[in-house]
Amino acid sequence: MEAKKVLAAKFEADRNRLRAVAYRMLGSASEADDALQEAWLRLTRAEADGIDNPGAFLTTVVARICLDMLRARKSRREDPIEAPGLAMDEKPAADLGPEDETLMADSVGLALLVVLETLNPAERLAFVLHDMFDVSFEEIATIVDRTPEATRQLASRARRRVQGAEPPDSAFAARRRIVDAFLDASRGGNFEALFDLLDPDVVFKVDEAAIRLGNKAETLGATAVAKAFLGRAHAAHPALLDGRLGIAVVPPGKSLLLVLAIAFKDGRIAEISAVADPERLAALDVAMLEE
Repeated sequence: MEAKKVLAAKFEADRNRLRAVAYRMLGSASEADDALQEAWLRLTRAEADGIDNPGAFLTTVVARICLDMLRARKSRREDPIEAPGLAMDEKPAADLGPEDETLMADSVGLALLVVLETLNPAERLAFVLHDMFDVSFEEIATIVDRTPEATRQLASRARRRVQGAEPPDSAFAARRRIVDAFLDASRGGNFEALFDLLDPDVVFKVDEAAIRLGNKAETLGATAVAKAFLGRAHAAHPALLDGRLGIAVVPPGKSLLLVLAIAFKDGRIAEISAVADPERLAALDVAMLEE
């Protein structure tokens, strides 16, 4: 019982660091909080007597949860903006030097999170844990179920892909231009402009709270989605939703009504998800952007 109390105290003391690990792994504040909640539940069921290094144990638990969440996310339709990088079967180049690795580890921010979305789950975990939180390859290897050398190659490949990707600021700026053009076309009732901004197979889906506001549960295809947004968006504004570019709808003189999460593919909008549920909105970190 005493060992479990020590572990619980360590969890609280390390909460900010563990949340930082989860946020960089997942790129979402709400998902990071979900990961920590799951970690706490697992902690309450763990046998604490045999844990020699509580800090490493907690990092491992959070990392495993995030890895599972990333793999589940990849099984759904979530298309990050395309960025060039080494293919999986290309021969590795020489590793970056320690100075370069430090610069990469210190460059965390929205722009880097955009590029991290292009990595597969194992690469992202290896890069985040090693380059940003100085976790050894031996420890990471047990999480991704590979040898330390294979894990080192995962991080190396991820590092090169981050280094060689389209400049993150340019990627974000490209997305921002798409969102701004989408809002302008919607407000102006410009069907052709809306249509051109949408992937042919775009999906517009909404939660139950948004359905009660008069929206269809799901709309498929560029023509139908363009018609759904035609002449609207007068109260919509570009915003960061848990650090990701999206849209916030705030009627004049009122509070946040709903948000639109957006997925991009090949320079077009591939998916729009409307969230109006008050509890889910309250859990989001919404930051309005200047127009």
